[in-house]
Amino acid sequence: MNDTPERTLLVRRLDELEQRIARLESTLPATPAPAPGPVSLRPVEPAALAEGRTEDELELEVGQNWFAKVGIGVLALGAGFTLTLPYAGLPAGLPALAGGLLAGLLFVLAKWDLPALRLVSGWIRGAAMLLLQLAALRLCFFSPQPLLAADSLPGAILLSLAATVNFTLAWRRRSPGLVGLALVLAYLTVLAVGAAAFVLPGLVVLAALTVAAASRGGWPVLGLAGILAGPAAYFLWAAGNPLLGHPFHFVTDPAYGPAFLLVAILVLGAGPLGRREPVVDDGLTNSCSLLNCAVGYGVFLVHTVALYPAGFAAAHLAASIVLLALAVLFWMREHSRVSTFLYAMTGYLALSLAIIRLAPAPGVFVWLSLQSIVVVATAIWFRSRFIVVANFLIYVAIVLAYMAVAKSESGISLGFGIVALVSARILNWQQNRLELKTGLMRNAYLIGAFVVFPYALYHLAPGRYVGLAWVGLALFYYAMNLIVRNQKFRWMGHATLLLTTVYVAIVGTSRFGPVLRVLSFLVLGTVMLVVSLIFTRMRSVSRPAKPE
Repeated sequence: MNDTPERTLLVRRLDELEQRIARLESTLPATPAPAPGPVSLRPVEPAALAEGRTEDELELEVGQNWFAKVGIGVLALGAGFTLTLPYAGLPAGLPALAGGLLAGLLFVLAKWDLPALRLVSGWIRGAAMLLLQLAALRLCFFSPQPLLAADSLPGAILLSLAATVNFTLAWRRRSPGLVGLALVLAYLTVLAVGAAAFVLPGLVVLAALTVAAASRGGWPVLGLAGILAGPAAYFLWAAGNPLLGHPFHFVTDPAYGPAFLLVAILVLGAGPLGRREPVVDDGLTNSCSLLNCAVGYGVFLVHTVALYPAGFAAAHLAASIVLLALAVLFWMREHSRVSTFLYAMTGYLALSLAIIRLAPAPGVFVWLSLQSIVVVATAIWFRSRFIVVANFLIYVAIVLAYMAVAKSESGISLGFGIVALVSARILNWQQNRLELKTGLMRNAYLIGAFVVFPYALYHLAPGRYVGLAWVGLALFYYAMNLIVRNQKFRWMGHATLLLTTVYVAIVGTSRFGPVLRVLSFLVLGTVMLVVSLIFTRMRSVSRPAKPE
C-alpha cells in the first residue's frame, strides 16, 4: 500500500500532537488516581448557588425577625406618644382606659401559641408592659386636668400596682430582658410619684427586688444594671427631679435622704454574695464592686457635700461603717481580694472625710495618721497587700500635706514617726499573714520614720541643740535594736550618726559658739567611739576562738 502525500502529512501532524501532549504531561505534577467509589446521582451545588442561599437566609432573617421586632417597638412608641397627647375634648380617663385595653390585647396576643408569633412574643409583651405603665401614668400626667395626683395616696397605689403587675408577669416568663424592663419602668414610676416618703423606701425595695431577681434567676448582669439604676434614680430625685420639669436644685428635705441611699448601696453591694457557689474575683463581681463604690458612694458624696454641712461628718461615718461592712462580708464569704480592697479603701476614704470635717488643722493630721495604724491592722486581717501599699501612699501624702500646711512645728511630726515605727512593727509581726516576705513595705515605713524624726527634731529643738538631739535619736535606735532584736534599727542609728556628723561639720563650725561647738564634737565623737567599741566587742565574741 503506497503512502499518498495527504496520508504522510496527517501522520506527521499526529506525531506533533502526541509530542505536545507528552510535553504537557511532563510539566504537570503527578497525582494519584482517585479510588473508585459509589456514584452519586445528586448534582453538585455550585458555589454561587450556596452563596445565594446564604444571602436568602440573611434576607429572611432581616425581613422576618428584625423588621418584626423593630416594627413592634415603633408601634409601641407610637401608641405611647398617642397616650401623652392632651385630648382636651375627651374625658380624662378615656385615653388611659384605651391604653390599658390595648396593653391587655397585646398580653393576650403574646400568649397565643402561633408559629408566626413565637419569635416576637417577648417583644409584644415588652410593648404591652410599656403601654400598661403609660396608661397608669396617663391618669396622673399628660392631661390639663388629670384624674389623680401622682404624689397622692391613690395615685401612688395605682402606679405601684401597674409596676407590680409588670414585674410579676415578667418574672413568670423567666425573661431577664422583661424583668429588666419592668425594673426600669418601676424606677421611673418611683420618680414620677416624687414624694420623698415614697421615693426613698421605693429605691430600697427596688434594690432588694433587683438583687433577688439577679440571684434567683441567675442573671448577674441584672445586678450590675441595678447598681447603675439605683444611684441614678436617687441622684435625679436629689437634684429636684428634673424629669418632671422641675429646675435643677439639690433637695434638703428630708435630711435622712442619704441614709436610704446607704441602705440601697449595702443591698446592691451584697447582691453578688447571694450566689450558691461563690466565684472569687470574677470580672462581673469586681465590676459591681467598683461601680457601687464609684457611682453609689459618689452620688452620696455629691449630695452630702452640696447640702448637708452640719451632718456631713455623721453621714460619712455611717458610710464608712457600711462600706467596711461590705469589705468584711466579701472577705468572710469569698476571700475576695479585689472587692475587699475596693470597699475597704472607699470606707477609709469616707472615714478620712469625716475626720477632716470634725478636726481642725493641724490637729486633723494626728487623727489621720492614727487612722493609718487602723488601716494597717485591718489590712493584716484581710491579708491585703494592696491595702498596705495604698495606705503607705496615703501616709506619705498626709506627711507632705502637713509640711505644706503647718506654719510652725508643734510636735505633730513626731507622731508621724511613731506611726511609721508602729506600722513597721505590726507588719514585721504579721509578715507571714500578709505574705510580705521581701520586707519592702516595712523598709518603706522605717525610711519614713528615719526622715520624719530628724525633721521634727530640727524644728522642735533650738538650732544649737539639733546635733545633740539627733545623737539622742541615734541612741534611741540602738536601744530599739536591743529590745526588738532587729538589725535595721542599728542601721538607722548608724545613718543618724552620719547625718549628725555632716550637720555638725557644716553648721556647727559656722554657727555654734566655741563652747557649744566643742561640746557637740566631743559628744558626737564619744558616742561614735563607744558604738565602735561595742561592735568590736560583739564581733570578737561572735568570732570562734582559734585553737592553740
